Amino acid sequence: MTRLSDREWTVLGVLWDTGGATLGEVTRALQAETGWSRNTVLTYLTRMEAKGLVSIDKEGYPRLYRAALSREDCQAQARDSFLRNVYRGAAGDLVAAFLKERPVSPEERAALRRLLDEMEV
Repeated sequence: MTRLSDREWTVLGVLWDTGGATLGEVTRALQAETGWSRNTVLTYLTRMEAKGLVSIDKEGYPRLYRAALSREDCQAQARDSFLRNVYRGAAGDLVAAFLKERPVSPEERAALRRLLDEMEV
């Protein structure tokens, strides 16, 4: 899978949230955030279909657009790419950077400890 652009994440987000939508529904869902016209949304959906990111049900009318990949698969690929490219694969460095930069509640700290104990790290 290729790296998703911010705009592709935005379009896929609508498709994941809706489970599939018509062109009009996708356009309305994106209007406030992007200001995109119907033609712009159609262009994105068509290009994303060519990349294997979107499936189009061409049997019915209006056509139904769905994400061809799960949110979880895309998130996993993005995490892996980020970890490799930014932290050279060092997951501990990534976690340490997040923990240093953002406050962690006592509940989150306890959950992290449990997770690490379960992983036998």
